[in-house]
Amino acid sequence: MKKIVFIINPISGTGSKDAIPALIGERIDTERYTYEIVFTEYAGHASEITRDCVSRGIDIVVAVGGDGTVNEVARALVGSSTALAIIPCGSGNGLARHLMLPTTIERTLDIINEGIIHDLDYGVINGHPFFCTCGMGFDAFISKKFAEAGKRGKLTYLENVLKEGMRYEPETYTISLDGGEPMEYEAFLISIANASQYGNDAYIAPQASMADGLLDIVIMQPFDILEAPQLGLDLMGKTLNQSAKTKCFRASDILIHRSAPGLIHYDGDPTEAEADLHIELKSKQIRIVVNEHANKNKRKPNIMQSLFSQVVNDIHTMREDAITQAGQVTQQAISQVDQMAQQVVNTAKKLVKS
Repeated sequence: MKKIVFIINPISGTGSKDAIPALIGERIDTERYTYEIVFTEYAGHASEITRDCVSRGIDIVVAVGGDGTVNEVARALVGSSTALAIIPCGSGNGLARHLMLPTTIERTLDIINEGIIHDLDYGVINGHPFFCTCGMGFDAFISKKFAEAGKRGKLTYLENVLKEGMRYEPETYTISLDGGEPMEYEAFLISIANASQYGNDAYIAPQASMADGLLDIVIMQPFDILEAPQLGLDLMGKTLNQSAKTKCFRASDILIHRSAPGLIHYDGDPTEAEADLHIELKSKQIRIVVNEHANKNKRKPNIMQSLFSQVVNDIHTMREDAITQAGQVTQQAISQVDQMAQQVVNTAKKLVKS
């Protein structure tokens, strides 16, 4: 008999968690598992409970909550033989979505009953473990805004991005990957991804894997108001890595220098950090219950999404060339290119809504 402890955060996401213990009792395989249920009572309590579970030799600890609860539990499990399982009950559910866990508690309990466990990667930024993403620039700024928002969900996230995005001032960063030569970039944001998305199906690094021994580095360069809607569509449409406004790299050890201390985030949790940042991958150091039935093709953009991304990037290149050659090209020609881009963006919005 294996031992499981369910750690329930009663205030994560929306809705009451009072019915969850009964669902666990109905669905968990009691011929295979003995189980306990514990409710958290304060910030950091989930980590305390988890450390106790590790010391007691518990086989699986289940984080029942959102990304914050998952991070609290997971960081207390790294390097141990105790596995993490997730019942997603938050607003974003980034790690659960990347792992393609079911959206219902009952079906997620079925995955836990199967008990398929993989050794997967996680990352650390200046001593803070993360399992989905960490980041700086607008990436961290919007995490702070989202954390302060009175409501959660995809619309709140997009509202904050659109409202604050065009006013945010890019910064200059010096980046070194795996001990290589420093590179300098002016960036709107830099995100380092162990998993593919922030949560809410916002795919910052569509190709990211938790089993490849590498972190995906996404550098989003400054953009203008015309380009903003398409970047939003790329983020939600799994095509951000195809955008002309992003640079993508992979590495396991990353050094980043910025001009001054400031905000970073790890798994959406904002905090202040030094000007110098060290991000490293810890390979195969956390055990996680996975969904063996997941359809990995769902992470790939469909043909229409890829087509629109390519067309908009081609138009962007034409527009940049027109502006660069303004001495030979009339302002009317530049305006025509802008109108073409806007038509494509409008059409893409209609497709997304439909």
